[in-house]
Amino acid sequence: MTRGDRLTEVVRERELSALVVTNLENVHYLSGYTGTNGVAVVGAEGQRDFFTDFRYLERAEVEVRDFERLRGKRDLLGDAAERLSAGRVGFEEEHMSVRSHRRFEGLVPEGVELVGVHGLVEGLREVKEEGELAIIRRAAALADDALAEALEGGLAGRTEREFAMALEDGFRARGAEPSFESIVASGPNGSLPHAEPGDTVIAEDVLVTVDYGAKIDGYCSDCTRTFATGEVGAEAREVYELVRAAQAAAGEAIRAGLGCKEADSIARAVIDDAGHAEHFGHGLGHGVGLEVHEGPRLTPAASEEETLVAGNVVTVEPGVYLPGRLGVRIEDLVVVTEDGSEVLSQLPKDLTVVGET
Repeated sequence: MTRGDRLTEVVRERELSALVVTNLENVHYLSGYTGTNGVAVVGAEGQRDFFTDFRYLERAEVEVRDFERLRGKRDLLGDAAERLSAGRVGFEEEHMSVRSHRRFEGLVPEGVELVGVHGLVEGLREVKEEGELAIIRRAAALADDALAEALEGGLAGRTEREFAMALEDGFRARGAEPSFESIVASGPNGSLPHAEPGDTVIAEDVLVTVDYGAKIDGYCSDCTRTFATGEVGAEAREVYELVRAAQAAAGEAIRAGLGCKEADSIARAVIDDAGHAEHFGHGLGHGVGLEVHEGPRLTPAASEEETLVAGNVVTVEPGVYLPGRLGVRIEDLVVVTEDGSEVLSQLPKDLTVVGET
């Protein structure tokens, strides 16, 4: 069964006559298209239309599978509208602006009712096929190799930005791109979970958090390690070991059937019991695939019905952040299996001391 076939079943279940797919990651997932202007229409009775403009026609001829390739204008919503017939037509409400929706309403034929839907394609994307897993494994291994090489030049004495650039240059030298802007946060900057690497010179005897990922053939990896540049002191080591214990506890529990909320609670309990509840303010993890943040979400806000299934690729990344002092995050990328998980992040999780340049 193709991805289009699977989406057709979902369209029928939702009692839609068709779904108009405008999100480019979703279009890529369904058709293979990697350009920057494309729209797909998937109908309940087998309609499979793909639209792009003149600039991408040759690319589409090579990449697009299982869809009728149609030449459209720069604004593809009008082309999609012309192919719709009466009935309930879904559109991706989280990916269409209010302005575009108003315009689309004026383009669709009489008898078409536009229905906002959420996550229909994304739900299919959450369970990875073996080919997708193979690419993500490659991305994770490549990212680890690039980080190991960058660390050979040391940490202390370089600016955070210099180290981030060296790391990302390593991705590109290996044929990949960063899947997001790398985080390099040293000393007090480590208390900022999404710190941006700047001109801070990495000092000796501090912790340094490096959050990094590579992107290959459209698929992302995501991993975090926290390093030391010397003797970081008892408090830093205590926090590091706490996060490592929380990460190990949650990682060991990951398996098909585990609730997303429960996975988060396992790591959170370890940190809460140590008196750092207020210092772990984000969820345990998230799905990774065509986007570096996608479903499923391992958070306290997850419903009781949200559970992991075999083929999910998720991060396991607890952290403790002491404002103005330090931060520690340890993150693995894992594939959920029926009886456990496959860990794709292979760098050690013992506190590693990295010398200066």
